[in-house]
Amino acid sequence: MPVDPYILLLLGTVGLAALLPARGAGADVASGASTAAIAFLFFLYGARLSTREALDGLKHWRLHTTVLACTFVVFPLLGLAARGLVPVILTHPLYQGLLFLTLVPSTVQSSIAFTSIARGNVPAAICAGSFSSLAGIVITPLLAAALLGSNGGGFSADSLLKIVLQLLVPFLAGQVLRRWIGGFITRHKKILGYVDRGSILLVVYTAFSEGMVQGIWHQVSAVRLAGLLAVEAVVLAVMLTLTWYGGKALRFDREDRIAIQFAGSKKSLASGLPMASVLFGAHASLAVLPLMLFHQMQLMVCAVIAKRRARDPLPEVTEPAAPTAGSRTAVGTATHSG
Repeated sequence: MPVDPYILLLLGTVGLAALLPARGAGADVASGASTAAIAFLFFLYGARLSTREALDGLKHWRLHTTVLACTFVVFPLLGLAARGLVPVILTHPLYQGLLFLTLVPSTVQSSIAFTSIARGNVPAAICAGSFSSLAGIVITPLLAAALLGSNGGGFSADSLLKIVLQLLVPFLAGQVLRRWIGGFITRHKKILGYVDRGSILLVVYTAFSEGMVQGIWHQVSAVRLAGLLAVEAVVLAVMLTLTWYGGKALRFDREDRIAIQFAGSKKSLASGLPMASVLFGAHASLAVLPLMLFHQMQLMVCAVIAKRRARDPLPEVTEPAAPTAGSRTAVGTATHSG
């Protein structure tokens, strides 16, 4: 099963923060750079999203509504149900991170890749992931405010203002300026992709440095991590099952069900990490740990499922029956009479 190389970079960044955490003036510089990186990251998200593609995707509203319901309704309900596992299996901070995981939007890139491998509806996956990311900028903070509240590891009402200033405003600015910079963004997509990933690494380093300085890692044991992994495996299995058979119950065809399964069962590390940094501040390191683990788990499991779906026989297309001589005469007569 594949191991995402970027996950290895993230783990290396966590190790660097553990050995050489930013302190004092260095922490202030890292925090300021992280804030700027998050704003620029969401500016790029806005500049990349084609408004025309998004509007065209609305034509398949049933599929997108299904994915959004899975992402922002079913997932959070599972997160709330996991509250009963505290404190036997999960500590309260780990549970807060798990609950936050269930609130973040779906992925875009990996959903598209797996849908393509499985021979599913790729355009639908593109639109579904884009809609989820766009909706998550507003829905995720609102859900966090409602479900995590002031006890969510440092989350407060002021975080909503931070979300608006650091995430929503840059995103909208990117949308407004897309008309002039969209071509540049497209031409330099690969280079800007490195900027994306570098920004997230900076966010992770800053968050885990703060966690090391605060000494919060003493709260996590190997047994608790094993329990967290087991809970996340159950959550992923439930979502993969619901999205596949739920799509069948809603009478979606095979290609649409594949898009629903991969877009509706996944969570975005790229969107979740910056949001957690804004929402949780010094407590962000524990908040993002469940998301990082879930991200790698979903990649490994979905890669296996995608390859299996690719081997599924496609449904046979029934050829129209050849017209008989009588029917040809009838058609000809009707044509001439028309």
